[in-house]
Amino acid sequence: MTVIKEINKFHDEMTKWRRDIHQHPELGYEEIRTSDFVAAKLKEFGIEVHQGLAKTGVVGTIRNGHGPSIGLRADIDALPLEEKNTFKHASTNPGKMHACGHDGHTTMLLGAAKYLAAYKNFLGTVNFIFQPAEEGGAGGERMLQEGLFEKFPVDSVYGLHNWPGMEPGFFGVGAGPIMAAADVFDLTVNGRGGHAALPDQCVDPIVAASQIVSALQTIPSRNTHPVDSVVISVTQIHAGDTHNIIPDSARMHGTVRTFSEETRNEMPSSILRVAEGVCSAFGATCELDYIQSYPATINSVPETEISAKAVIDLVGEEKIIRNPTPSMGSEDFSYMLQARPGCYVLLGIGSGKGIGGCLLHSSRYDFNDEVLPIGASYWVTLVENELST
Repeated sequence: MTVIKEINKFHDEMTKWRRDIHQHPELGYEEIRTSDFVAAKLKEFGIEVHQGLAKTGVVGTIRNGHGPSIGLRADIDALPLEEKNTFKHASTNPGKMHACGHDGHTTMLLGAAKYLAAYKNFLGTVNFIFQPAEEGGAGGERMLQEGLFEKFPVDSVYGLHNWPGMEPGFFGVGAGPIMAAADVFDLTVNGRGGHAALPDQCVDPIVAASQIVSALQTIPSRNTHPVDSVVISVTQIHAGDTHNIIPDSARMHGTVRTFSEETRNEMPSSILRVAEGVCSAFGATCELDYIQSYPATINSVPETEISAKAVIDLVGEEKIIRNPTPSMGSEDFSYMLQARPGCYVLLGIGSGKGIGGCLLHSSRYDFNDEVLPIGASYWVTLVENELST
């Protein structure tokens, strides 16, 4: 891999940081140790540090003359998951694990901060944003609500996520949607309970709910434009307490993923229309509670080209994957991209034999430490290109 040689010199140091963070995972808004670790490193590098935004967020700032301002963001939280790895740096916090690579994201941004603080080969301001609570806690939104870009103004903002299955050191870069909006719904089907041996005297909500699961799939397949991707997944059905009683109601829970904001806004009425139609056929009724969560992560065109140039300058045209297939996963960096133009890229970490060999959110996942210098070098190249002296 092509890396900045000065960054490669402290590869071992970065690996130690990453594994220390991995050993001590903390959930959203509880990242006290992680926040203090990040702040201590930034201070060690001689960088101005602000702690406390969104409770456990950290922002480090380097100013070097007059010029534009850029924001670089890494997420710092872990997942509520029991780690099954047995290596020495496995989680020491039961039920908590860095299974999405945020330990690697944090480390790569710290590595870039160390280099940029030492060499300052740029003209302007760099804000290093270490964000809490990405995993469902909307930490990015909360940082904005608490004045992130008022206190630390930026002209553009950039994010990065590791990507298992993509070759190490390759980057996926594309304009437009890169991650989906993530919404959730709770649907209650109301019937009439009674003895399970006398179903003709009841209105069985479980039968209606079962039909709704299949019927909802006609929304993406028959009610949505074929090139407009939609995922509707029913992930839970809860009903009844014993073997011989048909319950009065069944509760269904699920998620909806979309890219288009127009399509997203149509989903509540579409789901309710289908569910009510099915319920009517069975003599049941239903109630829908629909909650919009993270919006789609959408890269702006100019900033995507800036990211692409940084990748090409660093690793060459042969290691950039243009316009990768957008993921139906979601990301709260989307809130920052709603507030400022920017780009979110994917960094390959490999696909096999231990390191980087598991999917994200797997209990056996581990970040590939070999890509730490390449990620840090990408950040530095991006800054030095956009804030060129």
